[in-house]
Amino acid sequence: MNADKMIALARSVIESEAQAVSGLQALIDANFSAACRLMLECRGRVIVTGMGKSGHIGNKIASTLASTGTAAFFVHPGEASHGDLGMITGQDVVLALSNSGETDEILVILPLIKRLGIPLIVMTGQPSSTLAREATICINLGNPKEACPLNLAPTSSTTAALAMGDALAIVLLESRAFTAEDFARAHPGGSLGRRLLLRARDLMHAGERVPMVGTGATLDEALAEMTRKGLGMTAIVDDHQKVLGIYTDGDIRRTLGKSLDPHRTRISEVMTRNCITVKADMLAAEAVNLMQEKRINGLLVTDDSGKLLGALNMMDMLRARIL
Repeated sequence: MNADKMIALARSVIESEAQAVSGLQALIDANFSAACRLMLECRGRVIVTGMGKSGHIGNKIASTLASTGTAAFFVHPGEASHGDLGMITGQDVVLALSNSGETDEILVILPLIKRLGIPLIVMTGQPSSTLAREATICINLGNPKEACPLNLAPTSSTTAALAMGDALAIVLLESRAFTAEDFARAHPGGSLGRRLLLRARDLMHAGERVPMVGTGATLDEALAEMTRKGLGMTAIVDDHQKVLGIYTDGDIRRTLGKSLDPHRTRISEVMTRNCITVKADMLAAEAVNLMQEKRINGLLVTDDSGKLLGALNMMDMLRARIL
């Protein structure tokens, strides 16, 4: 096969699968909404099952449901008949995927599902099949021609099942008023989780690690404090630790041009007054946006009265992978 034929075949595969997904729109009907209602009203978990390629798709659907607010997990139908059926309770809903609707491993456990008296939702390309007839709700996936030239390898049919599963998950997400913060709680290790869960208090330097001097400190004393704490800045505070100003690495360069005596010059003479401060409950991502907007590399964290609580710099954000 030459390159032109490879490209043509690949485009044909994409076209076949696109048609399979597009054809689902006409199949979204009252059965779909009834299936959503069953899952919304479920007091247990949505148990997804499927064999072979349908099983792989089912595993992904279960994962998507679980990460978008619907308690769900995948049970392999072959293992279910050898003990894993005990994972299914009378409070659950079963979502079974079978393109043919005649998957032996699912048919074997069908009587046990019926005995539990729980709803069975079947996603299939054969709405007249055994599983479809026994289902509480049948979601028709159509019967698209497989992208495989032999019309054998599950391709278009699995793509359609995956898309229908995503449709279920997103409708349930919206119905539950699931938020980005809810999503972040289910993904604490991901970048979105960090951006939506970490706050200034979680990353700020506090206690002895906060660089600060009083208004009576000289410029060289302030520089020594900045060197000790290593944040490229120091806060200037009053006797009650209320922030009066800030002095940064950038201020050092500006001060050098004034030929001031660092041993005699008071830090209060060269500090930046009315500096930008943030509260401890500000999202770290918002703090990053603020630093980028103001073109600064550090922020002081204060309470509502202006008392110094901590300090943040851009390196803290980089280490936390907020950027």
